[in-house]
Amino acid sequence: MHVPQRKTVRVLFDEWHSESWSPSLDYAREFQPENPAGASYQRAADALAARDFIIARNVAAPLTPAALEGIGVLVLPHPCDPRWERTTSRNPPAFSSAEIDTIHAWVRAGGGLLVVTEYEHDKYGDNLNDLLTPAGLHIENGKVFDRTACSHENPEWFLAAPDADSPLGHQASRACFYRAGWVRGGDIGWKASPEAFPPGASVIATAVLGTGRIAVVTDSVLFGDERFGEHDHAQLWLNLVYWLAAKGRDGCPQPSVFAAANDSADGWGQPSLPPAWPALKAAINALRQLQQPDGSVPPEHRARADALVVATLGHLLALAPIFSHEAEYFAALERDFAAWIASGFARPDFAASLAAFTPQHHRHDGIETLALFPQYTPNASSDVRFEAILFRTPWPGWLAQLDRTRFHNTKFVPGHLIDFTDGYESHCAVLFPETVSVATRPTNQFATIFCDREAARLQRTALGCAEIVKLALHPELEFWLRSPGLIEDTLALWDLIHDTSHSVGELPFDPFMIRQRAPFWMYGIEELRVDLRSYGEAMRLAREGFPFARYVGYAILLDRVFRFPLTGSRVRNYDALGGQLLFAFLHQRDVLVWSDGRLTIRWEQLEDAIAALREDLRGLYKFGSDCSKMTFWLAAHDLISRHVPPNVASKWRADSRAIADEADVKRWPKFDS
Repeated sequence: MHVPQRKTVRVLFDEWHSESWSPSLDYAREFQPENPAGASYQRAADALAARDFIIARNVAAPLTPAALEGIGVLVLPHPCDPRWERTTSRNPPAFSSAEIDTIHAWVRAGGGLLVVTEYEHDKYGDNLNDLLTPAGLHIENGKVFDRTACSHENPEWFLAAPDADSPLGHQASRACFYRAGWVRGGDIGWKASPEAFPPGASVIATAVLGTGRIAVVTDSVLFGDERFGEHDHAQLWLNLVYWLAAKGRDGCPQPSVFAAANDSADGWGQPSLPPAWPALKAAINALRQLQQPDGSVPPEHRARADALVVATLGHLLALAPIFSHEAEYFAALERDFAAWIASGFARPDFAASLAAFTPQHHRHDGIETLALFPQYTPNASSDVRFEAILFRTPWPGWLAQLDRTRFHNTKFVPGHLIDFTDGYESHCAVLFPETVSVATRPTNQFATIFCDREAARLQRTALGCAEIVKLALHPELEFWLRSPGLIEDTLALWDLIHDTSHSVGELPFDPFMIRQRAPFWMYGIEELRVDLRSYGEAMRLAREGFPFARYVGYAILLDRVFRFPLTGSRVRNYDALGGQLLFAFLHQRDVLVWSDGRLTIRWEQLEDAIAALREDLRGLYKFGSDCSKMTFWLAAHDLISRHVPPNVASKWRADSRAIADEADVKRWPKFDS
């Protein structure tokens, strides 16, 4: 299926300096009509364009700061004196001193530079070594030969392999270099065999300069259209570009390196607050201080509360034109506040306002919403306080299309927090009807998950844990983990699939498991079940032509293995239990390898292993359809216990159960024992 994903990085191919290759097959046809594929990087460019990258070409002028504005990766595909090859222009292949200074400054600010050259480098008339000197790299003038690891018995066509410590070897172990030179200095990315001449020659080298990265490839044919599909060339190409793009995304990248452009912005800019919002926020924060734990206001503070409610209604009136799509909700708020005053400021009941609050009917990209309710204080407190929240809904075209055609969920509303009152100065990342104080059961019509807050928490935890356990971040994973906007979009997609998955299967839960009494491990099993389904659906989407979906797999794995077990209380933490089960299952199958204080992930085995655990859970749920609730719970406990040993004092352990009656499951209330 065709789903257009958001692009986040611009890749600029230079064609001004008589390069031998163009990312446009049509242009290659102009300067090499007899064999355009022999001068085209169209397939390589298309592989990037299908993912996170926007392809641009520099064809009209030298490289200047303006030309590099907003560029994430610059590719120099073999600048060459036209005496040797057909080239993209008739300009000199050497860069001016001003251009070299510009490129150095750009790389130091976070840019990624990919230099592609050829064997017997000096004859091509470029000055790439002047460009590479500050990074400690130097292209040697020679040709690599290897009679022991060659293709078609041609020692000039040799097989190279990644260095053991290089991130460029992710899912790529074999590439054929069709006449290559070598590089001195930097880190070895890929190298020739020990029997080659020179032995173990560095045919791809990398280095860091400032906050940016540089990679040098010594064979330009490797990624040309004629050879791009051979061996692991395509994966190696992706590794290179993702690795180059990742470095500048540390922290807050320089605007000159990652400037927002149209729909390619990585995340959202900081919005300006509506003029009356600060006053409304201050009034609600003051009102919160007057409320008792049940949300009521004692007699001695009612006059002050009355004044604050009047002020709040005035601020809402001033804000109403900005939030015209919430007109019905604002009117209901006025009536509910009036009823609260008339009740003598008793426990607030804002059921009418909740019924009128319908963000699910206004899912438009960038639309802003104001929510004001008496809520249970976030993070498991039963205290009721008023909260006011401003949030924006990310609803890009690709997400809307998937909701419409694949994962239909009319209640799902992703959100990015803009500002909020004191109660949301917490880890809370949701706004559900169940959090609003009402006298009867709440209307269940929307579910807002604040993807930005979830993304920040995932990013912080995953990067911290990866450093502690020495987990090697392969290029695409590193790129994603350093891209807040991509993580936010990933969590929006994950949540969409996750929430719809609750209603799919042998024993579907209510989408948000409302009012379903069960042991805490059953919630853990259910959350893991729908996440494993989300993983499978995301991988299927990626194979069908939406590569962005593969990031959902990273999010699920890192959230379950790292974030959930390490955040929050250890008591009845059902998300953490799901993470422990996933880790144990993968660890016992050597998909996750924990040895010598280092965690290694065998990515090539991950999808099959997750499918195996998903099948175990499917079998459990199928069994649950044929037995009593208690028997289902016990079977689930047994399944988890095979991988995660229960507490030694647990009354639910198979060898110490004292359950003789399942007629009334309420007789077993201590579900955490």
